[in-house]
Amino acid sequence: MGVPVFNLAPDLTVSRLCLGTMTFGEQNSLSQSFGLLSQAFHSGTSFFDSAEMYPVPQRAETQGKSEEHSGRWIRETKIPVIALSWRQSLKRLRTNYIDLYQIHWPDRYVPMFGETEYDPTRQFSSVFIEEQLDALGRAVDAGKIRCIGLSNETPYGVMKFLQIAEHIPGHPKIISVQEWLSAVIMRGIPCAC
Repeated sequence: MGVPVFNLAPDLTVSRLCLGTMTFGEQNSLSQSFGLLSQAFHSGTSFFDSAEMYPVPQRAETQGKSEEHSGRWIRETKIPVIALSWRQSLKRLRTNYIDLYQIHWPDRYVPMFGETEYDPTRQFSSVFIEEQLDALGRAVDAGKIRCIGLSNETPYGVMKFLQIAEHIPGHPKIISVQEWLSAVIMRGIPCAC
């Protein structure tokens, strides 16, 4: 029996289970990564998380390796799969577009990782949600991203993204929210990036 699937968006069906690849390139070798991806895919998983900030622990030398391992697996097995990011991800994965791109963290200070109180001294200059939606909208219009979502966002942030997208024409709508993970769905379509 395969992994159950659901429609994340019109014309976008994924497995209800997502395989995180955060250890690829740091804790797992290329061959181990291939084995895990193949086993998950043949068990019915069609949703893979390969955020560009992975692998864990984060090191400049291995940043993006999870996408590189996933992209190489896509090319060598010729199986459509799932992964993350946008311009750099398209290059590393060697695909033409991403079905679901999720912003990984809020672009503003928010208490996280066990913090329970807001500390105004930690506030920093950030990109407004309107600007983020505008940039994502341009990527959607260009056909590089089909749908967008949020990852690790606060309830307030989710509400603001939804509210702004609803009231400003041309901004893409949020179709998914993923907490403490990041995922983007893409099709393994080779391109000459």
